[in-house]
Amino acid sequence: MFGNAFTGWHAIILLVVILLLFGAPKLPALARSLGQSMKIFKSEIKSPEVPADPSSTATGAEGTDSAPKP
Repeated sequence: MFGNAFTGWHAIILLVVILLLFGAPKLPALARSLGQSMKIFKSEIKSPEVPADPSSTATGAEGTDSAPKP
C-alpha cells in the first residue's frame, strides 16, 4: 500500500524525535555507552576458547598449591 521505502525525510524525522526524547546533553553519553558496549561485545567474541585438552590445564593448577600436605 505505502511501500517499504525509507527516505531521507524519515531519517530526519527520526533524528528529531530522538533529540526530543533524550535531549541534546544526554546523546553523547548514550553514544559513549553504546560504543563501550560494542567494544566489550567484540572483545568477548574474539577471546580464545577453552582448550580441548583438559590435562594441559590440570597440571598447572596443582603446582600452585604452596601449603604442605600432611
